[in-house]
Amino acid sequence: MKGRRSSTVLGGVSRREFLKLVAAGGAWACLGWPARAILPIGGSGRRLRLVFLTDVHARLEWGVPRALERAGAAVRAQEPEVVVAGGDLITEGFDRTADQVSARWDLYLSFQRSLGTDVFAAIGNHDLVGADPPDAVAEPDPRREFRERMGIARTYYGVTLAGYRFLFLDPVQVTRDRFRYHGRIPPEQLDWLREEVASLHFDTPVVVVSHMPLLTAFYQATRRGTAAAPPNRVVENGKEVLALFRGRNLVLVLQGHLHVNEMVRWRGVTFITGGAVCGKWWRGAWYGTREGFGVLLLEGERIDWRYVAYGWEARRPAGV
Repeated sequence: MKGRRSSTVLGGVSRREFLKLVAAGGAWACLGWPARAILPIGGSGRRLRLVFLTDVHARLEWGVPRALERAGAAVRAQEPEVVVAGGDLITEGFDRTADQVSARWDLYLSFQRSLGTDVFAAIGNHDLVGADPPDAVAEPDPRREFRERMGIARTYYGVTLAGYRFLFLDPVQVTRDRFRYHGRIPPEQLDWLREEVASLHFDTPVVVVSHMPLLTAFYQATRRGTAAAPPNRVVENGKEVLALFRGRNLVLVLQGHLHVNEMVRWRGVTFITGGAVCGKWWRGAWYGTREGFGVLLLEGERIDWRYVAYGWEARRPAGV
């Protein structure tokens, strides 16, 4: 990292004291996370500097193209070796036709090219095109546009970067009920994931990327302690997914969808919900999280993480 390292990660708690707390395992969570955190991980992956950005919601209105120019410049200033995108790259694809969102895809891909490095992306619910359009026939394969635009054969896949195995999931299942879609990893994807995990060496550090959270404290933090998450906001079978990693070295889960800057620490695994490039859907901050992205340095046995707001002032008109 450039610059002098901060001596604190939580107000009044030293980095050393904090590491003692989280290294003990157990559960720990923070919503509205501070700008910097350093956490322990297991394994021997090499140094990897990456940007995790999610929930871009590219569109042409409200100065968004200019916002993405600013966001792109802020990402390049971090000099990442790779960018991981957490889904919802465009907005409202779910209930639009391919023609209606073509210009949004063009804008997003222009933004992606501007980042100047490799980008690996997970699919989000807004990236399913024509899944449930009100005035048109539903697309039989709503993932086709995402695959073609991103140049991938399948919406769940794995890639190895600097000794870390990244596994990208596709949790969006179209239901067309009152929730319209649910978060769930279906059986065929679970089979693929089971085979992937079985093929890994026990010490290989693993990073999972899912648009919809596998684990979050958002609803308990913002509603009440017993609040349940709706089925279209989290991965319903997240516990089953995580159970596949028993005996393996899952160190980090990167997730989006909720537009908040949140970190949960559970049994040695760090879960980062990465805020949103668009903030409150281009209306400003959402639960205190400004428009931004995360910068991570994975090195040896630690994660050095911070959230960067890129200084956009929302231009979406009130009531729109």
